[in-house]
Amino acid sequence: MSDKAILEYEGSRYEFPVIKGTEDELAIDIKTLRATTGMVTIDPGYKNTGSCESAITFLDGEKGILRYRGYSIEELAEKADFLEVAYLLIFGELPNKEQLAKFHHDIKEESHVDEEMKKILDGFPKAAHPMGVLSSLTSALIAFNPSSVDVSSESAMYSSIVRILAKFPVLVAWTMRKKKGLPLDYGDDTLGYVENIHKMMFKRPNQEYKKDPIAIEALDKLLILHADHEQNCSTSTVRIVGSSHAGLFASLSAGISALWGPLHGGANQAVLEMLEAIEADGGDTKKYMAKAKDKDDPFRLMGFGHRVYKNFDPRAKIIKKSADDVLGNLGIEDPILEIAKGLEKEALEDQYFVDRKLYPNVDFYSGIIYRALGIPTEMFTVMFALGRLPGWIAQWREMRLRKEPIGRPRQIYIGENLRDFVPLEKR
Repeated sequence: MSDKAILEYEGSRYEFPVIKGTEDELAIDIKTLRATTGMVTIDPGYKNTGSCESAITFLDGEKGILRYRGYSIEELAEKADFLEVAYLLIFGELPNKEQLAKFHHDIKEESHVDEEMKKILDGFPKAAHPMGVLSSLTSALIAFNPSSVDVSSESAMYSSIVRILAKFPVLVAWTMRKKKGLPLDYGDDTLGYVENIHKMMFKRPNQEYKKDPIAIEALDKLLILHADHEQNCSTSTVRIVGSSHAGLFASLSAGISALWGPLHGGANQAVLEMLEAIEADGGDTKKYMAKAKDKDDPFRLMGFGHRVYKNFDPRAKIIKKSADDVLGNLGIEDPILEIAKGLEKEALEDQYFVDRKLYPNVDFYSGIIYRALGIPTEMFTVMFALGRLPGWIAQWREMRLRKEPIGRPRQIYIGENLRDFVPLEKR
């Protein structure tokens, strides 16, 4: 096979290198396209455009494969905890016992959030969407940590990474507690990373915190499954903002805003809103499955199929068991969750959905778990952001260490040609 791609246009012939990734992905390197031909490519949504070379996450949507740094998502979800996966994504290798202990210790040392941040939180109305609050609080961290990261210093980079991994869960917990009218909590340094998140979110002011192993394990798995997903909308946003040499916290804040959209991180919230709408209409799942199959019906079945995974979502297979465990062990009686189980059963058995590979995806199951754990629907995307944090950090760090150029897409102009200015009195 030739290692060149040939472009012929109006009698001219141009050659461009073909590069191959470690998983045999092929790409045409068009860095010199405009300089040599005067042309650019157009690819709305960048579905056919590689914006970078990355060693972090491999995803094959056709085969249902997801790997972090070469490790399968199935094995990581079964054998690792979220903090190990965070370390792996950011630094490239799984930590040994000493590295993991130091990583956790250093995070705990940085977990205090300046008291003045509470004044910023107080400025938001209780009705404010938690994603807007979280994005603002993350950006506000810059005011309390004003120096930019010296990316040439390993220790400075490490300190910034540890700092945000420590403070971000506090901001997440505060965002939820503000929504629920609960006093703010700093957690407990004697607990594990995910245990502490659970405590900060759920401890009641008049009750002793009781560890819930099933809930914590489900939360840990969900965070692992959401930790990175290649060059999606929010990750690309983090990288492109960071390419201007904006700091880590500013880049993360931009990523949170990108994740907020219903076509991205808001999908699990959309699942629950759909289930609530079905319940309000009588809870007839068969009626809504029929509506989903009707091409003329505007109803969309949320949480089924995936724009990247054309066969199955490997994360959904993993989290389905956790959803079953949570619902079974907590003994929750909730009509919304019953509707969810009904839709799942019908989709897995209905030939229409089976033929089209419209299986429940990770958003479907994560929404169910979060509701069962008592997390408000508006907080679902915030939980997604909490899981995605190490992936965003890893992508930002990789982009800066590789000294990638500032992102600057081109366009095809389709506006007016040059025209004369018309004075106001003649318009």
